[in-house]
Amino acid sequence: MLQHYPSALLERAVDEFAKLPGIGAKTAMRLVLHLLRQDNEAVEAFAGSIVRLKKNVRFCHICHNISDSDTCEICSDRRRDPRLVCVVEDIRDVMAIENTQQYRGLYHVLGGVISPMDGIGPSDLKIESLVERAENGTVEEVILALSPTVEGDTTNFYLYRKLVPSGVKVTVIARGIAQNDELQYADEVTLGRSIVNRTPFTA
Repeated sequence: MLQHYPSALLERAVDEFAKLPGIGAKTAMRLVLHLLRQDNEAVEAFAGSIVRLKKNVRFCHICHNISDSDTCEICSDRRRDPRLVCVVEDIRDVMAIENTQQYRGLYHVLGGVISPMDGIGPSDLKIESLVERAENGTVEEVILALSPTVEGDTTNFYLYRKLVPSGVKVTVIARGIAQNDELQYADEVTLGRSIVNRTPFTA
C-alpha cells in the first residue's frame, strides 16, 4: 500500500531511516516523529554525532578495531598480553568478548568472513596483516573466535592454513555457542567459557 506523506521533508527523512538495517517503514516513521518532538538542540546533537563519527572515526593500524586514534585503547594498554591475538569478525564481537572480562590479550578484526555467495573473498578481509602479526615473533597464540556458521568455519580453515607456516599455536573457541549462532548474541557466561576453554584447531 502506497503511503501518503503530508510533507516531502517527512517522506525523505523516513526513507533515509528505512535504509538502516533492521528498520522498516513503520519503525522509521516512529523514529522520525520522535525526533520531531525533540527540541532543536537535541536533534542537532544527534545529527552532529553521526556526522562527526563518519568524518573522524579511525581504524587501529594494528588490529583494525574502530578507534579515536591511530592505535586503539586495547592495543595501547600495556596490561594486555601481546602474546595472545583473538580473531573476530567485527567490532561487535570485540565488545561482546570484552564484556565477559575473561580475556586479556589483543584482537584482530577481520572486517567480515569469507562468503562467496556475498562476493566476499580472502582479499576483502584483513588477513595479510594478521599473518604479518603472527610472523613478527611476539604472538604465540592466535584464537579463532568467529561465529560457528558455514562462513565462519570456512574462514577458520583458511586462516589456519595461512597461519601454520608461522609456527604460532592456533586455537578455536569451545563450541559452547550453538551452531549458526552469531557470536555477538551469545550470553556473557557462555562466551566467556568458550574463550577460556578454547581448544587447538584441527583441520
